[in-house]
Amino acid sequence: MLSAWARSAEPDGVVAALDAALYEQRSLLRMHCMRRTLFVVPDELAADLQASTTRVVSARERASVLKLLAATGPHRDEAWLAEAEDAALKVLARLGTAAASEITAEVPVLQETVTMSPGKPYEAVSRVGGHVLRLLAMDGRVRRARPVGGWTSGQFTYEIAPPLRDADPAAAQAEIVRRWLACYGPAATEDVKWWTGWTLGAARKALAEVGAVAVELDEGPGWVLPGDEAETGDVEPWAALLPSLDPATMGWKHRDWYMAPELRPLLFDTAGNGGPTVWWDGEIVGTWAQRDSGEVVWRMLADRGAGAEAAVAAEAARLEAWLADRRLRIKFAAPLTRELLS
Repeated sequence: MLSAWARSAEPDGVVAALDAALYEQRSLLRMHCMRRTLFVVPDELAADLQASTTRVVSARERASVLKLLAATGPHRDEAWLAEAEDAALKVLARLGTAAASEITAEVPVLQETVTMSPGKPYEAVSRVGGHVLRLLAMDGRVRRARPVGGWTSGQFTYEIAPPLRDADPAAAQAEIVRRWLACYGPAATEDVKWWTGWTLGAARKALAEVGAVAVELDEGPGWVLPGDEAETGDVEPWAALLPSLDPATMGWKHRDWYMAPELRPLLFDTAGNGGPTVWWDGEIVGTWAQRDSGEVVWRMLADRGAGAEAAVAAEAARLEAWLADRRLRIKFAAPLTRELLS
């Protein structure tokens, strides 16, 4: 929601517009795809994402869940998991739309628990139902409906998903790369590989399939779509406060051209997830957070002059006013973001 708000010409209407697109028109869809991250994608692209990426991610996730289940009981095998999935689907088909807690409450096996990372400082106990619903969503058998609560909630209701069209994996990968280059090019092959989570060979094949044109970047060889070889003109400086995992923050593996290398450990967690970022004129220059009081606080980590400071301050005030009484839950808080909240 915040990513759309920051880019919207009519920010006051962004919540209603996205709500309609996600839950009424169904022109947008939440789904796990690149790097197992949950994306909001155009409905017409869902089949290509499923064939090119999610199918492999789902297989890995299923193997991980089966390993987790096996560690807690020999009877928890692939057949046991399939029965649990079928039971969840039957309940959801009867209820129509339901939260995970409602589905789990009607299926005893989904109420059973597993221990994740036993013996580690971050050990956690979770219900089987959450893992089962995530697998069903990755397989395209269920989809996320409205959140439980407001748009800031990380919990969703579910419903049976309509079947996706069949898509050839190679053709689907080419379509994903074409769209990625249209948004993120020019970029290196390694950027494509990292963003998609594919093998290097798959990334190279997809680039060749779309006829990507080689260009020389400051960092080395890169690619653009045919017709995009010309340099773009200058634009007016701009300020933005973008949320965790924003597409602009996460679009490339090589980030030195838009973020000083020394800022990475301050703004990204150890898994490579980008926290909330402050941007000035196409460069990450700081971070921000919302305190429990509703105040939006920020810190610049690079001196870009009084004009940049004033623009960022104005953007923070605009965001604070728009959020009003809504409170954000930052899932991927970078180290410096936590410091702002302390």
